[in-house]
Amino acid sequence: MTPTQVSATVLDDETRESDAGDALDVADLVARITAGHVVTESEALQVLEVPDSETLALVGAAGTLRRKYFGNTVKVNYLVNLKSGLCPEDCTYCSQRLGSKAEILKYSWLKPEEAVHQAGLGVAGGASRVCMVASGKGPSNRDVDRVATMVEQLKDEHPHIEVCACLGILKDGQAEKLKAAGADAYNHNLNTAESLYPQICSTHSYQERIDTVEHAKTAGLSPCSGLIVGLGETPEQLIEAVFALRDLESDSIPVNFLMPFDGTPLEGTWLLTPLDCLRILALVRLVCADKELRMAGGREMHLRSLQSTALEVANSFFLGDYLTSEGQDAQKDLEMIADAGFVVLGQESRDPVEVSAELRQAAAKVTSQTTEAPSCGSGCGSACAPQGCGPGGGGGEPVLRRRGAGTGQSPNA
Repeated sequence: MTPTQVSATVLDDETRESDAGDALDVADLVARITAGHVVTESEALQVLEVPDSETLALVGAAGTLRRKYFGNTVKVNYLVNLKSGLCPEDCTYCSQRLGSKAEILKYSWLKPEEAVHQAGLGVAGGASRVCMVASGKGPSNRDVDRVATMVEQLKDEHPHIEVCACLGILKDGQAEKLKAAGADAYNHNLNTAESLYPQICSTHSYQERIDTVEHAKTAGLSPCSGLIVGLGETPEQLIEAVFALRDLESDSIPVNFLMPFDGTPLEGTWLLTPLDCLRILALVRLVCADKELRMAGGREMHLRSLQSTALEVANSFFLGDYLTSEGQDAQKDLEMIADAGFVVLGQESRDPVEVSAELRQAAAKVTSQTTEAPSCGSGCGSACAPQGCGPGGGGGEPVLRRRGAGTGQSPNA
């Protein structure tokens, strides 16, 4: 696939315009959803077929559902990458996959105190949920014990913060152990439609993903499961995936936009426009009206200047960096919330710009206290720079991660 290919997730504008006579009455659909209507496949397809010229009206209509259930709050989430790279799975989209040549940080497990420290930086920025993530097919029991210790320590320091674990496919009893340690939620994304999944990954099955989410639910953990869009799915497959999330009753739905890392099978795959992304987010809001909808990885490079517009339907996002790529500057994220007329969940009485200023001061203090550490010389796959290669590989904080590492995207473009 190349950047010049037409998006497989939506119909082109010419086709949309030719169907204008059958245009969807979005306001009527929203009213029926409010009264208990369940969106049908044909209605969902019409949402994806909305012309560019009417997409902002679609967002506005779907946004009434967002405000009905979540007001003008934005839930801020923060990722802590507990273990980076070194994954034996072959997911085609992933920079951490087996055989990946993507230029990412690679390190083994953070120590519990390091993980809790990093989580605290997100809490300082207004995060009400910390997502603790580790690469790999799934954790060993020893790994679960390690993460349980991290969860307990994080809860001791920040008792009101939600903790979501994301460790891969779970075995019997592991979800219960995380719940007992204080975890609130478990993330395991379906990523795409079952009908497309064999083309995306061969080392585990779609059903294993479903089973893991069900394990988490049975253990009393809030299920968090979402999508990666822009993989080459058809509109029908996108709808299939969204409806599967509805049937799974996922409490929070992160929507990731493919970051086509060089060194992975999907490098050079650019299938989305900013308006495509808005239509997809609007669809998820209409289908899963009362669920937390998170615009997640890739929002900066795909939504671009429409990120704040997306907050009209999405009520949640990740602050700062992602797992292996750099996100938008955290201060700019908080200022974007304020500029769009929203407030940070849990800090409704405070201006996000004020929170942003405090975060900037805290970041400056951390930077001034950082000491120079030697390069590890381990060939970790990332140019180590003076700070060293990361917490698991030689000391110091991780080097700054370039968004879409290995692509032509510049930092914070």
